[in-house]
Amino acid sequence: MPGAALSGSADGPGALEPLLRAALAALEEGAARRGGPVPALEPGELAARVAREYAAARGTEALPRLASLLAYGSADPADPLCAAHLHCPPLAVAVAADLAVSALNPSQDSWDQAPAATTLETLLLAELAELVGYGEEAAGVLTSGGTESNLMGLMLARDRVLGRASGRQVELEGVPRTGPRPRVFTSAAAHFSVQRAAALLGLGEGAVVPVGIDHAQRMDPGALAGALKRCADAGELPVAVVATAGTTDTGTVDPLPECARLAAEYGAWFHVDAAYGGGALLSDRLAPLLDGVELADSVSLDWHKLGWQPVAAGVFLVRRAETYASLARRAVYLNPRDDEEAGYPSLLGLSLRTTRRADGFSIAVTLRTLGREGLGRLVDACHDLALAGAAAVRAHPRLELHADPVLTAFLFRYVPREEGRADHSADRSAGHGAGPTRADRINAALRRRLLREGRAVVGRTELPGEGPGRVRLKLTLLNPHATPADVERLLHAVAEAGLAEERAEADLAEERAGERAGEGAGERTGERAGSRAEEEPL
Repeated sequence: MPGAALSGSADGPGALEPLLRAALAALEEGAARRGGPVPALEPGELAARVAREYAAARGTEALPRLASLLAYGSADPADPLCAAHLHCPPLAVAVAADLAVSALNPSQDSWDQAPAATTLETLLLAELAELVGYGEEAAGVLTSGGTESNLMGLMLARDRVLGRASGRQVELEGVPRTGPRPRVFTSAAAHFSVQRAAALLGLGEGAVVPVGIDHAQRMDPGALAGALKRCADAGELPVAVVATAGTTDTGTVDPLPECARLAAEYGAWFHVDAAYGGGALLSDRLAPLLDGVELADSVSLDWHKLGWQPVAAGVFLVRRAETYASLARRAVYLNPRDDEEAGYPSLLGLSLRTTRRADGFSIAVTLRTLGREGLGRLVDACHDLALAGAAAVRAHPRLELHADPVLTAFLFRYVPREEGRADHSADRSAGHGAGPTRADRINAALRRRLLREGRAVVGRTELPGEGPGRVRLKLTLLNPHATPADVERLLHAVAEAGLAEERAEADLAEERAGERAGEGAGERTGERAGSRAEEEPL
């Protein structure tokens, strides 16, 4: 049957070659048809087009037709005007390595499914542990990303700290129903996966204590010390302190040495979520930002952020291999004891997953190809781009910078024109508030306008706190080949879209005012007609 050839064995490359040529040609055609960072369509229009193409794709035409559709309908992180999220453009060498993994399909749950890949992952993790500052006693595993890694860190924290306090083997007996309430401490700007992990682990989202932050969204050590003391004074149990090295919105790095010291003082596990900021370890310039990460009991890294790998390329590391004990598993059909004693290693007890792709292979190839120095230059290029972008925001009369970039991201907003009397009355007549509420509304709308027109992909977030005036736009610059001129072009597109939203709002207000004036005139005409009707009998 067409399409039924296999990708492995000596015949696999021959079967893949014509299909790859077709897929690559389709990707090129679809990207050219898109002609920008994102398709210029409303979501409903794109969904309808995808449904039509999917229904029509049949037989040998399915691959090129759907590959072209995918390229056309993608937000392309390799386009300099696509800069919303921690969504990197992968390196071509990493994608080629990933293709080899897809073709051979090794599974990391037993040696006899992945002989070479098992050893390669072990070697890679030792190298990454050294990069973090861990010693030979470290251990780790490839994960699907920061969410899974954070779950693993908190799972080990629960098992170790709560187990020690309760005298129970928590992974077997469950979370104690009595005794001190377990608590997890993390900043108010930490990733939501911390709360999700607490819920999955039976601690409950309410067990997570948000710690105060400064203007740059950096955890306040004094606030952490106070929160830990209040917890201890109330007879509660500090299970873990989770510090963030590279917050999603601003790239801020929490004060790691102080967090480590406070966690140790209260007997809590110290986990560092460095899914974004871990890339700074590749750069001589930025690595000092992560001083203290080597003190963590566990660390999350994501190489599909500042590592330019295809998704997924998460890494979870622990400082001491013995802390992994609660994850150990024996499945007689995968890692029988006598196989391991005979020299056949297994990675099964290191992961929450069973079947697991050899995602570390593309990282290994990239490291061997570019080395830390080459990857560090890419990190520095993105950092330089963020600094240039922040300077361009400061220089623009209609844009306002929130804070200087730490890594490669920064927040800003479009500032609407000063509202004169006409603008203010139009805003009120449209039923809208003025000031911060109006600025929030315009910033949110201009981002959708850029998407709808296919001009740019810009992030949107809100500053911590309550009330209006918190909406901010976000650039996350992960394209090391983009230029400052590209970023300036993106910022000018934002300003143009903001002005267009202001004009559209004014036009709508004028239209509504005209409608009301017409209705009022009609009512007055009706009143006059009624008066005449009373005066003049039929």
